Amino acid sequence: MAYSATSTTLISSIATTTTKSMASPFSKNITLPNSFFGTRKSFQSRVPRSISLNRGSRSRNTFVVKAASELPLVGNVAPDFEAEAVFDQEFINVKLSDYIGKKYVILFFYPLDFTFVCPTEITAFSDRHEEFEQINTEVLGVSVDSVFSHLAWVQTDRKSGGLGDLKYPLISDVTKSISKSYGSANS
Repeated sequence: MAYSATSTTLISSIATTTTKSMASPFSKNITLPNSFFGTRKSFQSRVPRSISLNRGSRSRNTFVVKAASELPLVGNVAPDFEAEAVFDQEFINVKLSDYIGKKYVILFFYPLDFTFVCPTEITAFSDRHEEFEQINTEVLGVSVDSVFSHLAWVQTDRKSGGLGDLKYPLISDVTKSISKSYGSANS
């Protein structure tokens, strides 16, 4: 992975600032600018995050990441939602909390219907749906398209740029409320 001169300067600048402002010999707090979290605008965080470097007796370089926002992190409860979706060429209502205690959920977001980048991953989830069922897992796909766009995409054959029938729901997030609750930079 190549780093630009700007990235290297930014990292050096952060390291220098951190070393100068160290509160104690065992901990460092670094506030990183939004641009540090990605070079593409769609992946930049809208909220500042702090990263703490705690040096304990067991490990010399243990990182502890604490988000300065309410965005979901691994180990946190996933934000609940209720939304309209397309499944089996019908409009249905999907509520994430209906799966609590019943199934694991793979929830993935993709940019837009009829894009050429995503169909292979989206259809691969469907092609392996039986394997997910065997491990008590449901797959849910989400985009900001309407249910009508989702329906048109699943009604279009794979050879013609569509998805064909999927074995899991595609959820419509036209209000972007689901995307925002999960911290999408595009919302």
